[in-house]
Amino acid sequence: MFLTKALCCNVEMVVDSMLLFQVIKVYNEDNTSRAVEVPSDITARDICQLFVLKNHCIDDHSWTLFEHISLLGIERTIEDHESVMEVLSGWGMDTDCRLYFRKYYAKYEFFRKPLDFFPDHMLSISSESNGVVDHSELIQTFLNSSTCPEIHGHLHAKEQSRKSWKKFYFVLRRSGLYFSNKGTSKEPRHLQFIADFSDSDVYTVFSAKKLHGAPTDYGFCVKSTKCSSARELKLLCADDEQTRTCWITAMRLLKVGLNMPMCHSFQSHSNPFSMESISENSLVAMDFSGQKSRVIENPSEALSVAVEEGLSWRRKSCHRLSSHGSPSTSQSSVSNIALHLAQSWFHGKLSRDEAQRLITQQGLIDGVFLLRDSLSNPKTFVLSLCHMQKIKHFQILPVDDEGELFYSLDDCHTRFSDLIQLVEFYQLNRGVLPFKLKHHCARITL
Repeated sequence: MFLTKALCCNVEMVVDSMLLFQVIKVYNEDNTSRAVEVPSDITARDICQLFVLKNHCIDDHSWTLFEHISLLGIERTIEDHESVMEVLSGWGMDTDCRLYFRKYYAKYEFFRKPLDFFPDHMLSISSESNGVVDHSELIQTFLNSSTCPEIHGHLHAKEQSRKSWKKFYFVLRRSGLYFSNKGTSKEPRHLQFIADFSDSDVYTVFSAKKLHGAPTDYGFCVKSTKCSSARELKLLCADDEQTRTCWITAMRLLKVGLNMPMCHSFQSHSNPFSMESISENSLVAMDFSGQKSRVIENPSEALSVAVEEGLSWRRKSCHRLSSHGSPSTSQSSVSNIALHLAQSWFHGKLSRDEAQRLITQQGLIDGVFLLRDSLSNPKTFVLSLCHMQKIKHFQILPVDDEGELFYSLDDCHTRFSDLIQLVEFYQLNRGVLPFKLKHHCARITL
């Protein structure tokens, strides 16, 4: 056995008579990294499972490997079936490229709610299908080699070798991406070819206004696997997040659809979602307080029982914690201060911009949330929540009632003894929020 060191991409290659290994470096949100030795045929899904096991995480199919190219200001989801070494081989020696491992709840969300990703005004039937697409089978039509929904709408495009942007009518078909040089005409003589996806990938563009002079920050681009400079990018820009998400999702599906054997990587992840919903629907609330157990059918009664059980457990926990602490440590201080610090949804002194960036990175789908300290108002907290692809912030105020401390985000109409109880309540009830708390932003140390 002998060792060969490669300078390109900070990757070391270990060659043995039977297998080829490489040491790759993977980063997380706080830019800490970990190097691991992996076989040369490893896929993105294998890398995710490796870090899930090493960090004792729950594998909910939202853990994702990203390709991040700092010099170009772009990033993309590496699909589960993709070869990691092929991705690395496309990096130039003078580019700052990284692999990131983090949660991305929107990764396969389009399997669950396809109509949220493909608005009716952007969806039509291509001439190849000669039929009508059933919305219940929308994703399958993207992956089908003989039919394909057509995505269309206006986008801003950056002119090659110029700083100016122009707005055109674009059409996405299985054969590629086109723009019309005459209004919204889809006649073949008016459509000009932009790119196909046989050797290209779609990337999200960060800071599109600052880096590329785009009219909005909802930028994305099509990049050839051989492209190494910003001049070669096909830079595009949408007017809102929903429009950008629609185009990027459609391009991802078409990219996979062009290679049919790999489609099973997507389809296999839709099954756990359906099983999860079946499992959740089969759960019922039970009352074991009497001589015979019974099913609690009234939702209000079930909620009150659950809340009371949680409070009872918390009182016992606080009593145990306070009994081992100093005599001056009160149960209230332990309950209201100490317990939430250990929760994975609590992120401490996080700024508003950092909270928005973290939620955006982990997927702009309904119910993604985190709690943090308020930097502008000490002793208060902030709930940051995503709804309709927008991030909203709700202040949680402490309330002193005769020496007992409570927390509320609806002007004391609903009060909670600690932040854990508040989060658990809004995971079950929307209340004053636009959507229930569903997915918390999680950070791990690699």
